[in-house]
Amino acid sequence: MPVADFPLTLLCHPATPAPVVRSLEARAARTANGDLMLAYRLRGDMVRLLIPPPAAPDRADGLWEHSCFEAFVGIAGEPGYHEFNFSPSGEWAGYAFAGYRQPAVLAAPLPAPRLTATLSAGRLELEVLIAAAALPPNAAAARLQIGLAAVVEAADVVDGSHSYWSLHHPASLPDFHHRDGFRLELDPAAGSA
Repeated sequence: MPVADFPLTLLCHPATPAPVVRSLEARAARTANGDLMLAYRLRGDMVRLLIPPPAAPDRADGLWEHSCFEAFVGIAGEPGYHEFNFSPSGEWAGYAFAGYRQPAVLAAPLPAPRLTATLSAGRLELEVLIAAAALPPNAAAARLQIGLAAVVEAADVVDGSHSYWSLHHPASLPDFHHRDGFRLELDPAAGSA
């Protein structure tokens, strides 16, 4: 159920300029069984960006310290949410929060998402499929609020090596956990229960 194009534009936080990035776009959709499909497209000077090389598709912490794509998924009207980090290397991480930056204990480990990264001249694309079981409890029948984001690491910039991208930056410093940044809303897919 892919979305036809990349209708969502991620914005660079004004405190973290990114002269070597031309654009960062995303798309999102829910499948009939409640899975969440995401895609990111980064355009820029790939030679000057630090893109993690392919690795085993395992869970890993600290992915946000390097170029990675992120999704924050909550249920409308509820304070809890899940954070997902996706590295172009194939590594991933998932975390649960009871509220703003309040870690929560997961009842069971999150199932691994499916990641496909494609790097070409001037472009990096990442497609992700997050199983319904990895989303917050009761997400299948709920309206989701999603924050799509990315950290982009550059090799040779003067103003700092990391830029922070999101659909919306509600604070003076980058803060992907801020609920006002969860700007994308997706209704339950037809057929989900």
